[in-house]
Amino acid sequence: MKKLFYSSAIYTALGLLSGLFYREMSRSNDFEGYSQLNVTHTHMLVLGTIMFLVFLLIEKNFSLSKNRKLFNWFFITYHIGLLLTVAMQMTNGIMTIKGIKVSPAIAGMSGLGHIFLTVAFILFYILLSKSSVFKK
Repeated sequence: MKKLFYSSAIYTALGLLSGLFYREMSRSNDFEGYSQLNVTHTHMLVLGTIMFLVFLLIEKNFSLSKNRKLFNWFFITYHIGLLLTVAMQMTNGIMTIKGIKVSPAIAGMSGLGHIFLTVAFILFYILLSKSSVFKK
């Protein structure tokens, strides 16, 4: 459970810092349009902070981590997916603000991050289905 708590706390800090970075990066470059930096803050706070708090509550009630191997796969896959997605959003946003042409590979890597998140959610639901929720 500590891993879930610390993950939430770290994503809170990263989310707040990314909001600050977005504001300062836009301001220092006199940028007033839209870039992927606009949504990085929200992604980290919702998919990081809030989701790990939700996972923590579910873990507390249903002990999903009893299935240690599957739980670790879920945990690692979720982090990889979220960090890859947000890293590509930041890369795209910085390139947009700097006026650099954004490569389609950035979108491809972000898509890969979303695939990792999808796999993590599937693993989470498998964990949930194997927990005490469905046992009499």
